[in-house]
Amino acid sequence: MSVLQWKRFNFFDLVDNVDNGALASAIQDAKITAYTCGHGQIVIADSAGKVHLIDRVFKVSTFPAYVYSVDLCEQIRNAPLLITVGSDEPGAYPVIKVWSLGKRDKGGLPLCIRISRATSGGHTAQATTLCAHSNLELMAIGFSDSTVILYRGDITRDRSVKQKILRSKDVVLGGTSDAITGLAFKSSHGVKNTFLFVATGSGVFIYNISIKDKEHKVVLDIEGCERLCSVLAENAQESHFMLGRKDGVYCYTPDGRGPCYAIGGEKILLQWFRSYLVIVAKEYKEDGGRGGSALRAIPPVTQGLKPLGNGGESCVLTILDILNKYIVLCAPMNGVQAVLAEWGSIYIILGGAGTSEPLHLCHLVEKDLQSKLAFLFKKNLYDASIRIAKSQQYDVDSLVDIFRQYGDHLYGKGEHNAAIEQYIKTIGKLESSYVIRKFLDSQHIGHLTKYLQALHKQGMATEDHTTLLLNCYTKQDSTDKLKDFLMTKDREVDFDVEIAIKVCREASPEDALLLARKHHLHQWYLKILIEDQHNYSEALDYIAQLELEEAEENVKEYGSVLVDNVPEQATELLKKLCFEYQPSKKPLVDQSMLDGLTTVPETKSANAEEFIHLFLNNSERLVEFLEHIISVRPNSSTQVYNTLVEHYLHIWSSLKSEKEEDFMKVDGVCLEEEDKISSKRKSLEGKLIHLLKNPDSKYDKNQTLILCRVHNFKAGLILLYEDFKLYQEIISYHAQYGDYSSILECCRKFDHLDKQLWVQALWICARDPKVPEPALREVLDMIAKKQLLSPLLVVDALSSGSGPSAGMTQIRELRSFLSAVLSAEGEITEKEKELVGKYQKDTKEYREAINNIQTSTMIFQGSRCSACDNQLYLPSVHFFCQHSYHQHCFQSFSENENDCPACLPKNKSFLERIESQEQRLYNHDSFHSDLEKAEDGFTWVADYFGRGVFNRLTLVTDSPPKSTVSGASSLGRAKEAYHHSAETRSKLCDGITMKRDPKTDQYKAPTTSATESRKGQDVSLLPSLSTFPQLQSSSSSALAKAAAPSNYHDSQSSLAANISASLQLGLGPVHNQYSSSLVANMQGAKDIPSQGSKVSTQGKSEFSMRHHTPTNPFGEYDDGNDVGLKCSSKGQAYDERKNPFAEESNNPFESDSIGGETHAHDKNTGDYLNPFA
Repeated sequence: MSVLQWKRFNFFDLVDNVDNGALASAIQDAKITAYTCGHGQIVIADSAGKVHLIDRVFKVSTFPAYVYSVDLCEQIRNAPLLITVGSDEPGAYPVIKVWSLGKRDKGGLPLCIRISRATSGGHTAQATTLCAHSNLELMAIGFSDSTVILYRGDITRDRSVKQKILRSKDVVLGGTSDAITGLAFKSSHGVKNTFLFVATGSGVFIYNISIKDKEHKVVLDIEGCERLCSVLAENAQESHFMLGRKDGVYCYTPDGRGPCYAIGGEKILLQWFRSYLVIVAKEYKEDGGRGGSALRAIPPVTQGLKPLGNGGESCVLTILDILNKYIVLCAPMNGVQAVLAEWGSIYIILGGAGTSEPLHLCHLVEKDLQSKLAFLFKKNLYDASIRIAKSQQYDVDSLVDIFRQYGDHLYGKGEHNAAIEQYIKTIGKLESSYVIRKFLDSQHIGHLTKYLQALHKQGMATEDHTTLLLNCYTKQDSTDKLKDFLMTKDREVDFDVEIAIKVCREASPEDALLLARKHHLHQWYLKILIEDQHNYSEALDYIAQLELEEAEENVKEYGSVLVDNVPEQATELLKKLCFEYQPSKKPLVDQSMLDGLTTVPETKSANAEEFIHLFLNNSERLVEFLEHIISVRPNSSTQVYNTLVEHYLHIWSSLKSEKEEDFMKVDGVCLEEEDKISSKRKSLEGKLIHLLKNPDSKYDKNQTLILCRVHNFKAGLILLYEDFKLYQEIISYHAQYGDYSSILECCRKFDHLDKQLWVQALWICARDPKVPEPALREVLDMIAKKQLLSPLLVVDALSSGSGPSAGMTQIRELRSFLSAVLSAEGEITEKEKELVGKYQKDTKEYREAINNIQTSTMIFQGSRCSACDNQLYLPSVHFFCQHSYHQHCFQSFSENENDCPACLPKNKSFLERIESQEQRLYNHDSFHSDLEKAEDGFTWVADYFGRGVFNRLTLVTDSPPKSTVSGASSLGRAKEAYHHSAETRSKLCDGITMKRDPKTDQYKAPTTSATESRKGQDVSLLPSLSTFPQLQSSSSSALAKAAAPSNYHDSQSSLAANISASLQLGLGPVHNQYSSSLVANMQGAKDIPSQGSKVSTQGKSEFSMRHHTPTNPFGEYDDGNDVGLKCSSKGQAYDERKNPFAEESNNPFESDSIGGETHAHDKNTGDYLNPFA
């Protein structure tokens, strides 16, 4: 498209003489030789060697830069640095100066920080162009001899800069040299490359200067341009190096030539401002005789600009909007000296030396965007307004409003297609109903369809939009378009699939099914199949193709309907889901598995409990399903087993009801049908019993028991009663139906666990007057045999159970029962009498034996050692049990000095039994626990009393001191020696050594205080004898323990108690009397086997005077109300008057002589020698 065809607008206003002549006053008659701008100021150089700086308020500051003239100048855009090239003397090399505008010297002028000369290959040439990179590392100067000098390094420092001469005359045709007319640096952002564009009068080329000393030159064109007719145009999209020629403006990039703009006229200068290209050209005259198209001038923007003098050519200032392809200003201007772009505006210097007009600075002010748009709206140039608004980053809402206005304008003109295009651009901001209402007529349905499609593509469609679009397709009868819209393949889905299915469900069900299947909306697919088409088989096949999670979800939703309509297929599908499910159309092994890329996935299964509710109306299919689940997964949950049991019973009960109804029919009973029902019921009973007996079944027994009772399933009830040990419930159940054989069978089977079953059976028989005679007889026999009830209670049960209506059966059997019981009681009574007589006889014998030990003299006649069976010789040891030992044999074999080695094992067992009895005395928890478990608590407590558990026992186990053994002192005194040795070596009263009294020449026991004799001893309670054979024990202690009542049971306890009591009452005199009789016996004995025999009373410590002080029979009674009656420490009353020591005159312990000293009796503290104090 030619530039002449571009639309022309006037978007700039001209403001003349904005500096009020300040620049003209500074320059005066000098000629402008160079100009630049940047970093917030405009720089003008003149032929007098001065530089003029213009700031934002148009204040001009001037400083001398050279002696003669300033040829070139370049202001760094992002730094306060100014580079100038001029001459200080004629004919010399150009001088390069770098000025720091931010620093001042002593005179207040900008500081020159670098001065160097620009040499062009050793000869002088005029500098024509100057260019510096913004990074301050590159600078290039072009000369009139086609030489370009490239400077590398910091351009502010002379020493760090390296220069290289780039020549361009080699590419010039004919070998002539052309001046350099334009230079520009271009850096690419994506690739770190730097290029240098070079323009001459006869060509355009580019240098790649990215690598030092490896500059590469590429020729872009063989036509060049004049000086000041090149510019680097940079915008957001791309950058171009533009050259102005007579026939147009040409663009170049590092890759080659770019676009071209056909603008006629000889170009004077080019300038770039934002996205605008400013061109100053000479106007062609139509009759000038030169070919080409002429650019006509439009009326001037402002008045007061005079043309050049007579015969001169006028200039035209043209501003092109390259981005939007508009001419935004075209005006004739005379004497244009410079065009600068600074402070966001365009400034033009007009007039000056060489023209008829004075020098003045003009300002081209761009109109604001709103003014531009208002101007365009008036002329209905909406497309232009849209392009301009977009180029200036107009906000989206305002752009949408322009689109709406544009669409309304087109709709009003009847251009509906174009209007829809504009309305489509408003989607997302403009309410869709605004557009839809305009195109609801049937003649506009095609445009409406286009708009609705755009809505769906942008994802802004709602359910109503989709419905409307599908209806549009239907009204247009565009089946192909509808399917293309629904079955999108090459584009993303731009509509709500579910809404489309809803719409198509009524209009085109097949399309709805295809759409649902394509987008994997399984619920919609099944809903159409099941609810609309009632195609249940196909629905099941479709579910079988889904993955487990999807299949499980859909079965839960539609499973009940499928089970009701296709029960067999639905049940099979559920079986597959619950055990190692695999989709039907999915291969077990695919190619990737064969190639080893993937492994075989693990099979998954659904939870059977979640499908139980689907079989609510079909118990038989539920039983089939659950049986399969239990067979493949025996460890199923309790709910599965409970449900199976429940439906087993439900089916069994329903079959029972059907059978009863068939029997009620008159002449309507079908034997074949009856046999089927019976066989089916037996089969169910067998399955149910097998399930209940299976130890791996996880059913709830309590719930199952309730179900069995509800459905009256006898076999299950009996089985569960037995499992719960509810045997009495079993008997009660049989009693409801009068099944006495089952009652007796249950009693026989479980009476070892619960003997009261026979008692319950008795009460059942008692309440039934028609009880079978054998049943009642067996019950009474077992009660009598096991002694479960007393005869009186049996009579009471039979009498209260039947009452007046008692039959002859109860009476006859009761009479037989009582006769048998009375006969048995008589026999037991006779046996008890015999046993009592025997126990009385044994008790009398034991009492006599105890009395003999306590009162009679015992003669030791053993002549052989009980250990080695050799002849007994002194020293020797004798025991009351008639066992005698050599002293060395006794010491070798005895474990304890006080026990006979031969009798020790038996005595030890008796002692252990007594100690265990002592421990049981304090074990209250054990007693109460046994009492709670006992069937008869009274009998249990009586048994404890009989064992003596409630009697406090005290065991004294201190060992007596070793016996003293002494031999004869002289052979001449035989009798004295005999008495001394016999009496000394006899361990009387458990280890008490007899001492000889020199006055009486007799031996007596040493006297000790009563306190010492009772020290550490508890005589409140003595143990009893243990058992009858132990009367031959080695000591009196063992004999006493043998008579302990705890060692007897039942009727023997009384005998043991008598023996223990007689022993305890007569124990005190045993020692003293026995001691006297023993001494007398030894003094008068003539048949002693050998002199020096050692007599010992080695026994347990209870009979040792060293370990046990005899009980004081004269101890005071605790209750002092009865004068003269007192009680010993055992609590036994006695007569105080019988106490021979009651009076002080008769007390032999009132005073005594020990060691020749007489000790008086202390009435306050007690007798000194009284052992009963």
